[in-house]
Amino acid sequence: MLSRYACVNEEAIRLKKEEKDPYRTDFFRDIDRIIYSLSYTRYADKTQVFSYNEDDHITKRMIHVQLVSKIARTIGRNLKLNEDLIEAAALGHDLGHVPFGHVGESILNEISLENGEGYFNHNIESVRVLMNLEQNGRGRNITVQVLDAIMCHNGELPLNEYRPVKKTKEEFLEEYKQCYVDKRMIKKLRPMTLEGCVVRISDIIAYIGKDIEDAIRLGVIKKENLPKNITKLIGEENKNIVNTFVSDIIKNSKGKPYIKMSKPIFKALVDLKAFNMENIYLKANTKQEIKMYEKMFRTLFDKYKNDIEIHNTKSEIYKKFLKDMTEEYISSTTIARKVIDFIAGMTDDYMKKCYNNCSN
Repeated sequence: MLSRYACVNEEAIRLKKEEKDPYRTDFFRDIDRIIYSLSYTRYADKTQVFSYNEDDHITKRMIHVQLVSKIARTIGRNLKLNEDLIEAAALGHDLGHVPFGHVGESILNEISLENGEGYFNHNIESVRVLMNLEQNGRGRNITVQVLDAIMCHNGELPLNEYRPVKKTKEEFLEEYKQCYVDKRMIKKLRPMTLEGCVVRISDIIAYIGKDIEDAIRLGVIKKENLPKNITKLIGEENKNIVNTFVSDIIKNSKGKPYIKMSKPIFKALVDLKAFNMENIYLKANTKQEIKMYEKMFRTLFDKYKNDIEIHNTKSEIYKKFLKDMTEEYISSTTIARKVIDFIAGMTDDYMKKCYNNCSN
């Protein structure tokens, strides 16, 4: 029933060999491993765009990944692609996102570079979470195709056409390693499957209209501020925006070895993203809030780094993170990387709690 361009279940590659499940395919099993992971649970209290607000209807990271999954599966089903692979990658794609969204990611990247740990990117950390951090450092043994789709999902880089690039397990691992040392590598990544391409474009579709809804709800923008040259083509409401993009992709990608949008719809996507950047994302946090986030990240990093150096086992990083990690993780991981892993995995509220505790 699948397209000849789909990734079939028999092609699944795992980093570690294991027995096949009698009832679940490899990709379906990956879905279960991801939704039962501790990092998946923490989605519930991680920023999507807006951090400090008292409106319970504003999108958190948990809702975003579910929207990506639904949109990607809609496209995948109509293109006869492997929905299990799509769902696993969509649900796992943001596991490495840090507290306070992209602002927090930028701060942690600076800290990582200053401490010789290379570039920090949330999509790379998502792969690291599944390969090296889950299950107390043993990892989850997710298929290479799912890990690759997660690694290559970067929704900040829209393309008019997505063509998969075939890779071996070794090539995937080499790209992953290069992302820590080569700043340009993150923009060169392309998924190895058509399913990964679907997840990547679905990431943008899932947030671009929803972020507008949230911004209107919070009074950051008004509906009448939306550019009419764009909305007359794709609609004003999120449901219409999503439907326009999804329908256009299905129409232009059916029976093709690539995922493509028509030129006018792709231009609308790029222009709307630019509008969001100027009117929403750059205004989502005040200068004072960004300054506070940086103080929180740097204070906690310095404290936990020192706690490890002096072997302060009463520290939060020992009690909630290191004490249960495998000996292999402890012995093979630098002090700075241990602290980065710990901070990156925090929820917004937990970071605030840890910062307040160490400031008192």
